[in-house]
Amino acid sequence: MRRSLIHITPGGLGVHTASFVAGLPVAFGPRDEPYRAVAWKVFNQVVAALLLLLFSPLMAVIAICIWRVDGAPIVFAHYRVGMGGKVFPCLKFRSMVRNSEQVLQELLRSDPAARDEWIREQKLSNDPRITPIGRILRKLSLDELPQLFNVLRGEMNLVGPRPIMLCELPRYGQVRWHYLSVKPGMTGLWQVSGRNSTSYEERVELDRNYVEKRSEWLDICILFRTLGVVISGHGAQ
Repeated sequence: MRRSLIHITPGGLGVHTASFVAGLPVAFGPRDEPYRAVAWKVFNQVVAALLLLLFSPLMAVIAICIWRVDGAPIVFAHYRVGMGGKVFPCLKFRSMVRNSEQVLQELLRSDPAARDEWIREQKLSNDPRITPIGRILRKLSLDELPQLFNVLRGEMNLVGPRPIMLCELPRYGQVRWHYLSVKPGMTGLWQVSGRNSTSYEERVELDRNYVEKRSEWLDICILFRTLGVVISGHGAQ
C-alpha cells in the first residue's frame, strides 16, 4: 500500500492548522501576500550570496579538480523550465563526460533495459556518463553549488520543486500548473524524501504537495533536513 505523503490535523492558533508534508511540520499562512513574497525573495538572495562567499574556496577547488581530470567546461548549463514556463540555464558543476549526449544515445540504442529505465524515470541507476569525480560531487550534492547564481538571478529559490526539462512537463499532467506557479529550488521535498530512491510519480506528487502546502517554515525545515541528507548521502545516485 502506498503511504500518504500528507497528514493534516486541526491546529489551535487562530485560523492556522498543523500539517505534516513528507514528515515535515507546516504552519499554513498567506504565503502569497505581496510583502511576504518580496521578503522571501530577499531572504533567498541574501542567503545565496552568503553561501557563495562561504563556499567559494570549495568551489574553486572543485573547479580545479574537474579541469585537471577532464578539462573544460567546468560548469554545465542545462536548460530547465522555471516559473511561468520560462526556460533558463540551470547551472551545475559538470559531472558527466563531455560527449554525454552521444554516450546516452548509444546506450539507449544498445541496451533495452537502460532505455526502459530512462523512459520511465528520466535517469539511470548506473549512468556511464558520470565521471569518477562527478560521482563524488553528486553524492554530496556539490555539483549543484553553481545554482546559487541562479538564485541570485531570481530564476530559482533555495527551496522549491525540482527543476525539470521541458520534455518532462507533459508527464506532470495537471500538476504542471502547480509546478509552473512557483520557482524551482536547489533543494526540495524530493531531495529530503529519498532523492534518487523515489519513483518519478512520487517526485511529481512531492512537487504538488510542496506547492499546495508551502510556507516559510516548511522551507526552513527542508533546508535543515537537506544538511543531514547531504552529510549522509542518503538516496544519492
